[in-house]
Amino acid sequence: MSTRYSLLESQTPRIYMDCPTIFAANVTSRERSKSHLCGPAHTVCVIMKGKGRQLWMLMCVIGVVLCFSAYSNSIVWRTMSANRFSPNEELSVAGARKLLEEEEWGAEKPHPPGTDKRLPQSIIFGVRKCGTRAMLEFLGLHPQIRPADHEVHYFDDDTNFNLGIDWYRDQMPYSFEDQVTIEKSPRYFITEKVPERISSMNNSIKLIVLLRNPTVRVISDYTQVYYNKKAKGKVHDKLEKLAIEPTTGEVNTRYKAVRISIYHQHFERWLKVFRPDQFHIVDGDNLIHRPWEEIALVEEFLGLPHKITREHFYYNSTRGFYCMRLGHEKCLGATKGRRHPFTDPVAVDKLRAFFKPHNQMLFQMINRTFNWD
Repeated sequence: MSTRYSLLESQTPRIYMDCPTIFAANVTSRERSKSHLCGPAHTVCVIMKGKGRQLWMLMCVIGVVLCFSAYSNSIVWRTMSANRFSPNEELSVAGARKLLEEEEWGAEKPHPPGTDKRLPQSIIFGVRKCGTRAMLEFLGLHPQIRPADHEVHYFDDDTNFNLGIDWYRDQMPYSFEDQVTIEKSPRYFITEKVPERISSMNNSIKLIVLLRNPTVRVISDYTQVYYNKKAKGKVHDKLEKLAIEPTTGEVNTRYKAVRISIYHQHFERWLKVFRPDQFHIVDGDNLIHRPWEEIALVEEFLGLPHKITREHFYYNSTRGFYCMRLGHEKCLGATKGRRHPFTDPVAVDKLRAFFKPHNQMLFQMINRTFNWD
């Protein structure tokens, strides 16, 4: 044993922590290794005394934290894998935490005792831009009406329809037995197979149909597409170029906005499946100007007491239409009530003339007249 090592042994006892991978298994070699590696110039072993013990405890705590972090990360990645995230998708810390919470507690929100998800007793439809969203929002003010919070598209979308009636029921809100569940999907009106599909679910269902001046509806339809393309930096043709044939100067019936505004062609299919008294036609133009009047008629159609009055609405001069009072003010989304782009008056007159005979056929079919001239 060397003199240096003897001096170390004669001092106050210290605790050596040597690493088996460093020191040789042979005792003689081990002692020789200590004499070289544990000297003042080569401190590989950790000498624990006083502050050394505190350092060792700190290292233990850090090790525990690192182990916990690794375990948490493994849970996150397992969750991401289970939810089939694409390798290119990013998951924020908040998103990962939400996934973990949903995995442990589930995403189901609490609901009042005695409520259940029920198939709708009434359905709202009509060509888009006729006010179906406004009608659903306004009816939501009634304490006995429970509207679905999104367009379900069950009867017009084959993928959704093939999921089955239980899936459809699960899209509905929780309601009490004395409440009316309502959903709305505008495209039901123009999709051929929808009437038969709804009838197979409930052949006595009450149907609320929203219609408005077809010329105004075509312009509103064009406006929606115009602003959507503008937001994406795309150029959109003017309405008169789309709605009027350039060679003949006649209305272009291939233009979808025109084709779906020929209401009687679509309504005829519905009358082959349902009785006339199962329909209530809402004047979409009057819904904009005097919503409480149209709501009162719907309440009567559904057999409900009148609860929604003029006091539930106020006119928003900035938006240009009526909004709701719910203890606070609530308007429809920012995409509603947008200013229409300029349209050549000649094209507008041609659209009015084109729709006039089609409107008359609709009026005879539903035994009701609207001032659409």
